[in-house]
Formats: sequence, structure tokens, C-alpha cells
Amino acid sequence: MSALPCNEGRRRFLAAGGALTLSFAMPAWPAPGELPKSLDKTPWLDAWIRIGADERITVFTGKVELGQGIKTALLQVAADELRVAPGRLLLVTADTERTPDEGLTAGSNSMKDSGTALRHAAGQVRARLGELAATRLSVPAPSLALKDGAFAAPDGRRVTFGQLVTGQELHVRATPEPAPPAPGPKTAIGKSVPRVDIPPKLTGGRAYIQDLRLPQMVHARVVRPPSQAARLIEVDSAAVMRLPGVLKVVRDGRFLAVIADGEYRAVKAATALARAARWETPASLPAHPDIASLVRAQPAQPYPILERGAPGTPGKTLRATYTRPFQLHGSIGPSCAVAQLLDGRYTVWTHSQGVFPLRGALAELLGVKDATIRCIHVEGAGCYGHNGADDVATDAALLARALPGRPVRVQWMREEEHAWEPLGAAMVVDVAATLGADGRIADWQYAVLTPSHNQRPGKAGNLLAATHLARPFTPPVPKPSPQPEGSGDRNAIPYYAIPNARVTHHFQPRAILRTSALRGLGAYCNVFAIESFMDELARAANADPVAFRLRHLTDPRAIDVVRLAASKFGWDSYKRPQGTTRRGRGFAFARYKNLLAYCALAVEVEVALETGLVRIVRAQAAVDCGEIVNPDGVRNQIEGGIVQSTSWTLLEKVRYDERHVLTVDWASYPILRFNQVPDTVGVHLIDRPGQPFLGTGEAAQGPAAAAIANAVFDACGLRMRDLPLDRQRMRRA
Repeated sequence: MSALPCNEGRRRFLAAGGALTLSFAMPAWPAPGELPKSLDKTPWLDAWIRIGADERITVFTGKVELGQGIKTALLQVAADELRVAPGRLLLVTADTERTPDEGLTAGSNSMKDSGTALRHAAGQVRARLGELAATRLSVPAPSLALKDGAFAAPDGRRVTFGQLVTGQELHVRATPEPAPPAPGPKTAIGKSVPRVDIPPKLTGGRAYIQDLRLPQMVHARVVRPPSQAARLIEVDSAAVMRLPGVLKVVRDGRFLAVIADGEYRAVKAATALARAARWETPASLPAHPDIASLVRAQPAQPYPILERGAPGTPGKTLRATYTRPFQLHGSIGPSCAVAQLLDGRYTVWTHSQGVFPLRGALAELLGVKDATIRCIHVEGAGCYGHNGADDVATDAALLARALPGRPVRVQWMREEEHAWEPLGAAMVVDVAATLGADGRIADWQYAVLTPSHNQRPGKAGNLLAATHLARPFTPPVPKPSPQPEGSGDRNAIPYYAIPNARVTHHFQPRAILRTSALRGLGAYCNVFAIESFMDELARAANADPVAFRLRHLTDPRAIDVVRLAASKFGWDSYKRPQGTTRRGRGFAFARYKNLLAYCALAVEVEVALETGLVRIVRAQAAVDCGEIVNPDGVRNQIEGGIVQSTSWTLLEKVRYDERHVLTVDWASYPILRFNQVPDTVGVHLIDRPGQPFLGTGEAAQGPAAAAIANAVFDACGLRMRDLPLDRQRMRRA
């Protein structure tokens, strides 16, 4: 393997052998003598677990609930180590004044990071309490029984957690050595505990930040420029200020907003303010006939991320190109935030996925110290990536500065969300492979071209409003994330045993549209491309697609999920139904990031040749995510991932002209409807007790896209390499 001009993360990844076997993967458990990553950053036990004299146990995490069920799973982890019922615990999430700084809730890392840290911390809290109980009861610690928050001596004397913790007993540093196993049976891990976040969502309670109402709260709306390059020439705000309820009109460069004492009054005032503004809107976006030519036209920096063996192996060579368009997050609830400036301190209620990075960016923007800003996470109605959450929090903070004392609520509207949120980046993948005489892949050449997939806040220039001010902040130059996680090149290295392989990430520092993290980042398109091409190679080798994959897998756990998915689908006994529509089957596999959850997926699709409509009839998935905390939660994540990917794969595409984004409503940017959801989705789990937690939230999206495309080919002979496979594209094909 040659030495490569790449960063340290890539160097270590390549030195470990690339993506052939389990040996390459970075461990999710801490190495001997090391604390889990999140716990190492905040090593005090009482930063994670606190026990009150009233016996209340409070658990703290820097991760946030996004609808993925992480609150429930983390409570289960802590409850199991403490041997109490999960209902005894109170969980506090992502508050810059109360919780550990765990960065972003992203990349399916919550269980790997926070779950592992909490398991370690809770185990040591239990061990510490056991030592205190042994001293209090004057008995050896191993003789104590633990049940429901109390230790019992052999003679029946008891002492509770709350009685043991009267001061700073838990303000001790965690040690790298894990606590011994807890006595007694497990209380929570491995059980499908009902999710704690569901009841208010189901009953219409106060579940989301959109529902938040604070005393004396006022409402604001921002008047956006008509295009990303528009310049504000003039605005006459005098008439707007005379409207009922208007408290203030704010103008700072191109940032234009109005604050009123009621939401409807703010909406009316913003409409009037928009009419009073005069803009110059030059054309700024290039026109290209297709996504491939658009992406290829942008300057790129090549980063080799895998070089193995030597090119030029003789045999039959196949080539293909796959594309993905710009795509929206499509959050069901447009972004919202509330901010207040009181006595020189800001409080921001936000559905950001990273309250600590957001705090740093806001501090830079406002010219204050981090300590003067508190960011509190409140769930938002839809996210999974860098949508408008951080930008609307910026709007609220700027307007709170303009009107100190009262909480200022900013609610984006649908067209604002769609037009201004950061987009999922467009991608082009070129792949070539050579089949040897034995029918195996002898050589693999892969190149992915794409702009940045991650421009989350960290700097003020990453915030939309900061770029519109009279003294604008410049967005920092984006950089590719290191392997093995990667960004646009996430999952670009195939998880198959291929002797000669080269993979290059052509990173584009600039995109014509603002882009950032959409669930899975580049993994969705890379897995779509790799697994579609594996299907093409299998057919060229006259091999069954499942058998062809198994022929190239060396990881036993990967082999297990492939075989399980095929078996549950009935792959070997499949007979194509007869009817007026064409039906076919497709298969795909990936290990997310090549180091988290394994997912194999078989689907059956129905293709209506006259209309071009593709419908998923059924899907069967097999998943290995290490030790399973909440089986129902894992199934929810995989089912949701399949449905979300189906929407991306069959429907979703951002359109724009030379000035702005055109897909600003659900009519112009359709998403999957309930009548298009697969008839049957089966999720079959392989539990690995004692193995590290492996994130599942983004494991299914890539395999689902490829399995659908492969099934479409099987149904009607159309090899669709450009996403989405919508009716228009299908009819043309």
C-alpha cells in the first residue's frame, strides 16, 4: 500500500488495511486504560449522574432527542447499571449550563458515544454507592444485595441511594477500569421499553419548540432577500412601524425583520415590510443541463482515501456513473427558536443538533463570551441533519439583542425553510471494476465528486443571518472530514475483499448552493452507487446477486446479516408474480461508515410501465448493531430509514433557476405519502450481548436506495443510475 498525501485520520485508516475485514474498524469500546470519549472530555461522575436526598436520580447527556428514541435508550442504559426501573430516572439533554459537552448529535454516534459513557459512569456510581453502603452497614461490599435504589445487608438492614449521597460523594473522577457487573437480573437493556418522548406527540401536547410559550413573549418574522445574491437598495419602514402591535423594525445590512406583540401581527407586518423593500437581484447560479455536468464543472481537490494493490488487472471491465441531486431535509415543522437577552445574558431555546457548537458561533456573532450565552435544546418537529435550526436560532438571538428583556420567538414558514435551509449536497460517482477469470472482482476504481456535506455552526460564518449583516461574517472554507467516518466520501470504500482498489474523494470547497449535513451525508449515494454496481457486476458474472456479495465478504457478521435478510425475504424461492404491472426483487448491503451497524435489505417493487410509478411492495431487513438496548427502538430506526430513503430515491430533487431555489413548497418538492409506504417492512435483529453499541439511525438509507434500483432493473430491465427514480425519469427511460 502506498503512502498517501492525506490527513492523519486517513493515514491511520489506510495503514490499518482499508475496508476488508473487522480489523480495520476503530473500536467503539474504549481501549484498555482509556475512558470512553465523551466521559474523557467530562470525567466527573456527577456530571452524568446525580442523586438527591429525595431519591430522585437525574441523568445528564449532551445528546439530543430528534425522534430517534435516544432519550429512552439512554435511560435504559443508566437504569440497567443502577438496577432501577427506567421510570425512576429523570433525563436532562443538551443544555450548555447543565450537561456534558458531547458536540453534535449526528452520525449515528449517540449510543456509541453517550450510551457508552453513561454505562461506564453509571457503573462506577453504582460501585461507589456500594462502597459507601458497605461502610454504613459494616458489611463486606460483595455481600450486599441491590434492588430498586437500595442496598440490603444479609441481616435485612437497608440503605437507599439518597441516604448515601449527602454531599460530594459522587464528585469524583471516573477511572478507565469499568465497574464489575451489577448484581441481580437486568432491569432494562434488551427490552422494548415504551418511548418517553411519544405521549405528548401522540396526544397533541407540548412536544416541540414550536409549542413553546414563555411569559411576555413577543413574535418576529424575518424578511429574506429574494435571492442569495440580492442586495437591499432601500426600505421605508415608517408605515410598518405604525401598524398595530409592531414593536420594532430591525435592519442590519441585508438582515431585515420585524418584532410585534402577537404572531399574526408579526406576519402582517412582515408582509408589509417585504412590500416596502426594494432589492437588486442579479443572476448568480449557473445553468447546466444535468447534475453530472454541474458537479463536474466545479473546481475540486482530489484526496486519495484508499490505494491497494496495482491497477491494470486483466479481465472484463465494467464502468458506470451514478448521480444524486441536491435534496432538502423537508422537515415537517419549519424551524423555530426563542431567545431572550436579560441582564446581559442570552438564553436561546433551540432544536439545534449541537447546542455547544451553536453557542460558540453565536458568541462570535454577537461579540460576547461563551459564558454569557445559554443554549437549551427543545425538540423540533423534524430534523436529521443541519436544517434551519441553527439559522433560526441566530435570527432569534439577533432580535433579542434588538429588543432586550422579552423572549423573542421566530417561526420560519414553509417557503423560508425550503428556500434557505442548507441542502444535501449533489454528488457524482464514477466507478469501474474488472472481473477476473474466477468471476471475482479483481480491480476496483472509484471516484466521488461532491461539495461539502458538513458546514455546521462552529464559526459565525456558518450562520445564515451572519452573512447578511452590514459587516458580514465570511463562511469558513470547508474541509473534508477524515476517514474512516468521512463526509462526502462516507462509505466510499467498499466493504468487500478486493485485492486491487483505488478510491478518490474529489472534494469541492465551493458549491453553487449552500450545503451541509443531510442524514447519512455521502453514505446514501455512495452505498447506492456501490451496491447498484455490485448488482451489475453480479449479472455480468452470471452470479446470483446475494451469492456474489457473499463471495466477496470476509466479515462473519456481515455474512450473517446478508444471509438473514435473504432468508427472511425468501430470496432463493422467489417467483415473480404475474400481473399488469412488472414486479422484481433487489438486494443491497452496507456497514454504516464501515464501522457501525450492519444492514442488509431485500425489497420487492412494482413498476407501472404506463405511468412510471415505482412502488415498494415489501422489504425485509437484517441488522446487527452490537448489543441491543431497545429492540423496538432499533426497528423504528430501520423502518424509518427505509421510508425516508424511499422518499429520497423515488421523489426528491431540488430545482432552481439562475437566481434562487424553486422547490419552496410540497407541491414543487413532493415527499412520500402514506399510500406510497411499503406494504410490509420486516426488521430482523441480531443481538450481540457484550459487544459495543453500533449506531443504527443511518444504516438503512443507502442499502434501501440500491435495493430499490436493483429491484427496478429486475422488474423491467431499466438500470437507473440517476436519483431520483421519479415518474418523469422512469417514463423517459
